[in-house]
Amino acid sequence: MSITLTDQDKTTLRLAGWGAVSLMSAAGIAESAHKVATHGSIALTSATGLAGHVLSQAPKGVKWGKTTAELADQVLPALTASVSLLNQQDPAEAANFRSTILVAIEASARTHQGPPSPTMAEMMRKITEALDAA
Repeated sequence: MSITLTDQDKTTLRLAGWGAVSLMSAAGIAESAHKVATHGSIALTSATGLAGHVLSQAPKGVKWGKTTAELADQVLPALTASVSLLNQQDPAEAANFRSTILVAIEASARTHQGPPSPTMAEMMRKITEALDAA
């Protein structure tokens, strides 16, 4: 099945993917925000399929906000919208996108030994909940 994405659709997917990594970075600042972001970014740019093509570039011109709350206000709805949009055109690609985001946040959370901090675990829960809300 062929998927048609507008430039705005691509921006939404990129905002969702790269924003999820940014949320994890904000939640993991006590560990090393840079390592968290690096591991998540590698996961995004290693994606395949349509998600891989779209997420290979970070969104341009996005104002991320000054706080984690402002970032979450943009990213969590974009995650839900992305899965909904892809589900309408190709459920398999929606599953691929969802899986890509989950791998990215798991990679972000594994930058230190042991389980994720409570803050990172809670952010992972919020991101997963937004993906599942579609």
